[in-house]
Amino acid sequence: MEAVLLQGLLLLLLFAALLLYQHNAAFNYFCKVAFFNCWVVAMATLLSPLAALRGRSVENMKLLRAAIRPLKHLYGIKMQVWGSEHLNTEEPYVIVCNHQASLDLMGMVEVIPDRCVPIAKKELMYMGTVGWACWLSGIIFIDRHKRGDAIGVISQTAKTIRRENLRVLIFPEGTRNQDKSMLPFKRGAFHLAVQAQVPIFPIVISPYWDFFSSKDKKFTSGTCTIQVLPKIETQGLSLKDVPELTETVRKAMVDVFSEMAANQRGNQRPEHPPLPCCAGATKGTGSPWHKGDTVGSSD
Repeated sequence: MEAVLLQGLLLLLLFAALLLYQHNAAFNYFCKVAFFNCWVVAMATLLSPLAALRGRSVENMKLLRAAIRPLKHLYGIKMQVWGSEHLNTEEPYVIVCNHQASLDLMGMVEVIPDRCVPIAKKELMYMGTVGWACWLSGIIFIDRHKRGDAIGVISQTAKTIRRENLRVLIFPEGTRNQDKSMLPFKRGAFHLAVQAQVPIFPIVISPYWDFFSSKDKKFTSGTCTIQVLPKIETQGLSLKDVPELTETVRKAMVDVFSEMAANQRGNQRPEHPPLPCCAGATKGTGSPWHKGDTVGSSD
């Protein structure tokens, strides 16, 4: 009798949860976010032993990308990528991208090329199997609170990306941002590109406002557009040019982001992708390193 009552109670709770999921936006949001995090932890746990057979290697990023890709189908999010042909080059380079939420993972795996690793905050390394999987995939960890250590990582990475023909992905805002524009950029990514004398590819992910908002507790299906901008060369630039280079890249990205936002507000899809207003940087002046020069990272 007690077992029957317990089963009935469990069914009632399940039915109530399903009703809440269908009719309560906040409950729906928390369920989807929890599933997203559980999926990442589960995939990291399952794939880490397989990645460990190869050891720490950028090639293990292919496993992480394969593990994240199904999420777009589960959440009903359509990914549109414009300008991916710009990344079809064999040379090393630095990718800079705006950072809005954990959902950026889904966009990241759609566009990043082979032999590309992100720079992430050091705290991620201590997140159990997720940190282990990231370390095995060659992700570069940086302590954002220790500027001297960050500068050392940048210098070492500048040597490594040329020697090993790597691409590095950095979120120059340094933290998640769902505002109507982008935060000021930290300069670490641009110091890296200038020191290594490799080009920068800006990538802009469209606003998530139509289908995701942590503030409004909204998480529905929708469309995410990813725009890869033409490369910006750093050949011949020196560290004194980093401040102007940073602002040049940020302005190009903000212009594209603003156009994407305007298209969303007008419920319009542009026939052609938005284009950046500038394609290069001119030389400027200024001291090589400043307090704002710590590296951006995935948060």
